[in-house]
Amino acid sequence: MEWFSPENVVAVLTAVLGVLTSAGVLWYERRVPRRKRIGYRVQMDTPIGSEVSEGRANVRLGLFNETPDMADATLVLLRIENDGSQSIGDEDYTGRGELNGLTAEFTGRTVRGIAVTHSPDADHLMDHFTPAAGMRHHGSFIRLPRVPLNRNEHFKLLVLLTGSHVGGPIKVTGGIRDGVVARNKAARPDEKPPLFGSAARSITVALTVCVVALAGIIVVRDDSPPPMDCAKGTLTVTGSTAFKPVLEELERTYEDECEGAEIVLDIHGSNAGVRKLDAVGGKAGPSGSPAMIAFSDGPRPAALTELHEKRVAISLFSLVVNDTVPVTDLSLDQIGRIYRGDIRNWNEIGGGPDLEIRLVSRDANSGTREVFQRRVLNGSEPATSSRDCTTKDYADAPVLRCELDGTDQVLAEVARLDGAIGYTELRNGDVPDGAHRTAIDGTVPSVDTIGSSSYPYREIEYAYTYGSPPADSLVAGFLNYVDNYGEEIMRTSGHLPCATPKGMRLCGADRPLLR
Repeated sequence: MEWFSPENVVAVLTAVLGVLTSAGVLWYERRVPRRKRIGYRVQMDTPIGSEVSEGRANVRLGLFNETPDMADATLVLLRIENDGSQSIGDEDYTGRGELNGLTAEFTGRTVRGIAVTHSPDADHLMDHFTPAAGMRHHGSFIRLPRVPLNRNEHFKLLVLLTGSHVGGPIKVTGGIRDGVVARNKAARPDEKPPLFGSAARSITVALTVCVVALAGIIVVRDDSPPPMDCAKGTLTVTGSTAFKPVLEELERTYEDECEGAEIVLDIHGSNAGVRKLDAVGGKAGPSGSPAMIAFSDGPRPAALTELHEKRVAISLFSLVVNDTVPVTDLSLDQIGRIYRGDIRNWNEIGGGPDLEIRLVSRDANSGTREVFQRRVLNGSEPATSSRDCTTKDYADAPVLRCELDGTDQVLAEVARLDGAIGYTELRNGDVPDGAHRTAIDGTVPSVDTIGSSSYPYREIEYAYTYGSPPADSLVAGFLNYVDNYGEEIMRTSGHLPCATPKGMRLCGADRPLLR
């Protein structure tokens, strides 16, 4: 198990932060007294006279017109609130006077008038703001009575002042048993105090970030276990060029899912592949089966008796013709006559143009060519008569025919040469511009119709190993992976997997005799 993975680190940090927060709250509840607190804030301090020493006077209409001794008048709105965790009763005030609770001081200004408002549903507070209860003012001071305040209750003082000093010091003092009187941050009128303090907000943000990070890692992380067929080491895969697109995709997915595995593709044709496997296996001797698999379009040569087969898929092949030839269907008889040289011009076939037929074929190592000879021609192709696929090397050759090393080369050459014809695996209909596929005896190749159609150009794809590889080897693991995870890849490339129910029947029934 990987203890120091990102998700584990974040999970541990989240847990530690949660535990410390819980322990801190418990300690605070048990050890720290719940303090009483009265807070105050200045919500407005504005000039209303015309000669205020700081700030410009407001526009005045009606009752605010100039009156004697009010040229330097200012209005202050002072909010006093219980923002602690406990209610405050009149006995909690510790002022010296029996009536006095708090004192508001407006340094440099003189109090000329006071209006008191209270918080909603707190009408009872107004009974305390009377001279008999201790409400009075003189000079720059306002003496406030011992007003009981429940949690979150408040009252406001709208104070008319003179003294021309807007923004001057304003302070509320007094004593609270087991509590404090403290200035709060200024706020807009009737603004509610924050629900959480800065410490609570910081802890909440930290916990949220940890939880989101952990959730993101879990969502992004791929927890799916690697396939059971994974093994470590280096495996060489050789053989069929027709099966190469499948093998390239399987190589990529296997290496991605199986850490420590390396698949080396060495694709040069079916015959070359099985002979290389036989040679490497023969040199291995007592050391056992080499880490090599050879894929072949069709069965191995009968003499290579040490090679063990596994039927992988049924592969479909097709003829391809240059687009200068509008032929879309050829009979087996016409194909045979073309490759024997009996038909040398496309105008000898109904609807064909006056163009010389050029045969673009694969070399002797090609399994695709062997399948074509066995399944379609029922014989061998003629000898090579052209090295450039364009002109005959000798004039009396019955037909122009060239050989190329790979499927991609054949497709490119057929698309380039007027009148050319060649063959390729199905590849899910992938043919370059300039060429098209033809049907054989009216039947087009299709994975969906294998077994129900008479289409002849098909063959079993074999995977060969030298001897029987150990069950825990990379060779055995990769072959099992091909069966278990390669179905969609093979279908996309024009092959019917033998591991499917339909493929199991056809791979057994379609098996040709070893030569």
